[in-house]
Amino acid sequence: MKAQKLLKNVFKGDTAICVIYLLLSLISLIAVYSSIGLSAIVDSGSTPLKQFIKHLLFVVASYVVVIFFANLDYRGLSKWSPVFIFIAGTILAAAIVFHWGRWVNLGVATFQPSELAKPAIILFLSRELTLHKDRVKEWPFFRQLIILMAIIAGLILPENFSTAALVCVVSMLVMLYGGVNFKYWTRVVLIVAVIAGIGLFVAYKEYTAKEELRQHEIATVNDEGNKPLPRIITWGHRMDSWLHPDVDALTQENMSRMAVASGKIFGVGTGATVQARLMTQAHNDFIYAVIIEEKGMLAGIIIFLLYTILFHRCIKIAQRCKEQFGKLCAAGLGSLIYIQAVVNMCVVVGVLPVTGQTLPLISYGGTSYLCMGAIVGMIQSVAFATMKTEKIQKEQARRDAGFEELKELAGVKD
Repeated sequence: MKAQKLLKNVFKGDTAICVIYLLLSLISLIAVYSSIGLSAIVDSGSTPLKQFIKHLLFVVASYVVVIFFANLDYRGLSKWSPVFIFIAGTILAAAIVFHWGRWVNLGVATFQPSELAKPAIILFLSRELTLHKDRVKEWPFFRQLIILMAIIAGLILPENFSTAALVCVVSMLVMLYGGVNFKYWTRVVLIVAVIAGIGLFVAYKEYTAKEELRQHEIATVNDEGNKPLPRIITWGHRMDSWLHPDVDALTQENMSRMAVASGKIFGVGTGATVQARLMTQAHNDFIYAVIIEEKGMLAGIIIFLLYTILFHRCIKIAQRCKEQFGKLCAAGLGSLIYIQAVVNMCVVVGVLPVTGQTLPLISYGGTSYLCMGAIVGMIQSVAFATMKTEKIQKEQARRDAGFEELKELAGVKD
């Protein structure tokens, strides 16, 4: 009981979300320790132990981040959201202008600006939909929100197609939660789907043309030039690998599927992974495959259920919250975690092409892990405030009921 009370005092908010967060972080430490070997040596020139300790420090730091945001009044995030979206947009624009790529190097550390943009746009849209509740059904207001979404997604797109798509999907869901005209929403969904489809088709054709040239020794597949979308060949390659997989090639995708297949029901045992020794992204994009290989499909299902319960709790918090900004924050941020997790899992089992999206709160990472910690903390802030309001209302109801009972006993009539 004392431990439970201490946990509630430190990690304020919804208990189920707190437990799931702690479980996912524990799973992360075990899975990263098992899978980081090859990447630590080949990519970073370090040792597996050093890279694991680095990840451990990020996990511990994420606890601090969760506690910090959970103890903030989430209403204060509303007035700061324009600042957050401005900072995220500025860094994304600078990354394009100065050719920084997906990662911004600060000397002592690197981070992904797109990870900052994810929660920033959710907070800003939640704020706008709350402040202008009387205009949510109007086309001009909806158009303003769509333009903002397009700008942020457009700044992310050159280096990260999947994150740009994720930002669009979650942004549109927040607008739907906020009560925008369903007719407008469906139109935009259709337009975004068509644009994404055309983009992927163009990327696929670019790649196949480049591959044909490569076969004639005129160009290399990786020669992407100075196109406005420098990674378009990579996107096309991923589409081609997904549509026409070479089952004999030692690709990340094939090794991921072999890991899933070899795990069966109960897995080969912790630390007994074979495929993680061959994959450079085993600790990151394909960590879910390593977990299934070591712990079995049963563990994979349990992890999926943990994300599903987390999403369900976020929606319940949104339903209970009396304030519109809190509702939209809880629903939007919860949707972001869940959709990203489902996309990662679908990639691992071959349902979707490789996207580069990590498994939230499990995959190795600094920026992504800390940003996810901030997102969990924000959700917990909404949950704590909602629970506090409900407690006050119940106490007030009890006092009112007691007062009415005293009046009846005294024979006092209104």
